[in-house]
Amino acid sequence: MAMRVRDERGELFADGEFAGAFGVRGRPGWSPGRLALVTVLQMVENLTDRGAAARVRFGMDWKYALGLELDDEGFDPSVLVEFRSRLVEHGLEEKALDLLLDALAGRGLVGSGGRARTDSTHVLAAVRGLNRTELAGESVRAALEALAVAAPGWLAGAVDVAGWGRRYARRVDSWAMPSSKAEREELAQTYGQDGFALLTAVYGPGTPGWLAELPALDVLRQILVQHYTRAVGEDGREVVRRREDRDGLPPGRTRLTSPYDLDTRSGAKHATVWDGYKVHLTETCQPAGDGLSTPNLITNVVTTDATVSDIAMIEPIHGQLAARRLTPERHYVDSGYSSPDQILAAHGAHGITLVTPLLEDSSAQARAGAGYDRSRFTIDFDRRTATCPKGQTSSSWSPARNRGQDVIVIGFPVLTCRPCHARDQCTTSSGGRRLTIRPREIYQAQQAARTLQNDPDWKTDYALRAGVEGTIHQATATTGLRRSRYRGLAKTHLQHVYTAIAINFLRLDDYWNDQPLERTRTSHFARLAAA
Repeated sequence: MAMRVRDERGELFADGEFAGAFGVRGRPGWSPGRLALVTVLQMVENLTDRGAAARVRFGMDWKYALGLELDDEGFDPSVLVEFRSRLVEHGLEEKALDLLLDALAGRGLVGSGGRARTDSTHVLAAVRGLNRTELAGESVRAALEALAVAAPGWLAGAVDVAGWGRRYARRVDSWAMPSSKAEREELAQTYGQDGFALLTAVYGPGTPGWLAELPALDVLRQILVQHYTRAVGEDGREVVRRREDRDGLPPGRTRLTSPYDLDTRSGAKHATVWDGYKVHLTETCQPAGDGLSTPNLITNVVTTDATVSDIAMIEPIHGQLAARRLTPERHYVDSGYSSPDQILAAHGAHGITLVTPLLEDSSAQARAGAGYDRSRFTIDFDRRTATCPKGQTSSSWSPARNRGQDVIVIGFPVLTCRPCHARDQCTTSSGGRRLTIRPREIYQAQQAARTLQNDPDWKTDYALRAGVEGTIHQATATTGLRRSRYRGLAKTHLQHVYTAIAINFLRLDDYWNDQPLERTRTSHFARLAAA
């Protein structure tokens, strides 16, 4: 595959494209264009930095792709570490993907129009998951480690080194937590008291001011504020205790989960809970009947922290596709990305038809499949009234805000609803029925979309979205997509970009070799069950 890419496309990543990150003065270095190609091939074969350096030195196919002499000794693995750091520092994470897409656009393999599909998956951070007690203890230990390097003499006089050594000499996750709940609570309290005592000493008089600027101390401060409260007891002594729900825990998007990767957040999607990130992949796609004259290629990669919802990413994805001049005519996404607002925004800003199922009505009547749900009411926006299935008219129409969205709250009079013989089918409230709907344009888009998605032709068209699941599986099985190799959001995104290029290389290799797509595998038992 590496040799065929060289034969078909020549030099994809020219050194000049990376000039902003690599100065013209200093010690001689390796070609950044070659290092970009090495990083892609590293993802294709799921190699470590040491393994990639060995392949450059001993692999004839890699030497051919890189344009090296057979006796070239390659480079030290640490060169790849510095290469990635420079790309991140200079904002060149997506440069290689842009160069590849530009080259493919020249051959007509990608371009505006057509179809695209997007899906996301979870990514585990390159740090161990810690519970709240472990997080507090490890944050204190990390701060002590930083101080022991920066100011060992000061630290020896500020804390009981011998006593604290029993708790913080080893990583907190290297030994088992106490089995007793009372002992675990006591340990958590001790971690909090030690942490505040250390910060008090660092910020105290006579302490060099620069110690407070150590990153590990700022991380400790944030974690203590997020997980502990301090108060003065009746006896005048300070009381430290862990935060509970009543104290106000910070939202997940700001809550640190590791002292070593400050971008990691705790996320949940369906039954999956993880610490790390989320990646959104967008690829071209064709209906099965089109004969697949061109390969399905990944054109956009977005990496976020684990708390960012899918629905918030539609606009950024469309904006990036437009910037690359790859705006699709039809964009297939699952229900996690869908809302009537997004459907309207896609048509308005970019002219994209967003093909997605809207979530169904979540009211009690709709969930039960009986009674009068919102769809049974007639809404007249001009007269600002609603009519119930029994012909009664609403008495109030109040624009409002609900969870950051514009809504309209419609109320029916109590004297009309209370004696109604269909009351049990309509509401469980002791007052009149209330409806909450979106403004006219969004409400009408919502109704039209829900009507359309019940059409068999729409369902057949939407089935095209399912193919992106295979892309996520291929990226996971081939490159280890769901586990970050590096710490931090920027480097994790860099990994995902080069993963996308690696998948594109594999698909282009199949395309150049006239290799058809694998057919969906169905087990013998599944076929029997279907029959």
